[in-house]
Amino acid sequence: MPSEQSAYRQGHSTETAVLKVISDIIDAADTQTVTLLGLLDTSATFHTVDHKILLERLEVSFGVKRQTLPCLARGSFLTDRTQVV
Repeated sequence: MPSEQSAYRQGHSTETAVLKVISDIIDAADTQTVTLLGLLDTSATFHTVDHKILLERLEVSFGVKRQTLPCLARGSFLTDRTQVV
């Protein structure tokens, strides 16, 4: 696992991930380094697509494999999701 990964690691959480990002931004500002933060909200991404097709497409078309694909398949992104309007 990458040392920066906070998910699925004992003693790590969303809070530690945010603290790492903030620390990196402050360090970059101190050294006058240009900093860019890109965020991706995937909270509603998988509600309207067939999960089997999505996983196959990610693997075949985009080369998503190894640790990432099984995490998406088993993780809460694709299972036990509800939608309320």
